[in-house]
Amino acid sequence: MRRNVAEIIYRATFICVLAALLCSTHAKAADGPCDPFNPQPGCEDFNPDDVPIDGGASILIAAGVAYGLKKAYDKRNNLVKEDSDK
Repeated sequence: MRRNVAEIIYRATFICVLAALLCSTHAKAADGPCDPFNPQPGCEDFNPDDVPIDGGASILIAAGVAYGLKKAYDKRNNLVKEDSDK
């Protein structure tokens, strides 16, 4: 039973993260790029040399932390299981 609850939590988290990523990319694509040679209202601060690293890097860091926590959790459970088998 405990494994089923954990599996449901993992799946629900995955679906929520996937939905958030899909919604954020759709909203960003709707803005459209600013043309540096033909400035329009709302594009005054546009710099084509800016690279949006923050969004992708934070997602990768969060995924790495989640992966590490899962590995530590699995290792701890295996050690407890081995100790109980002895």
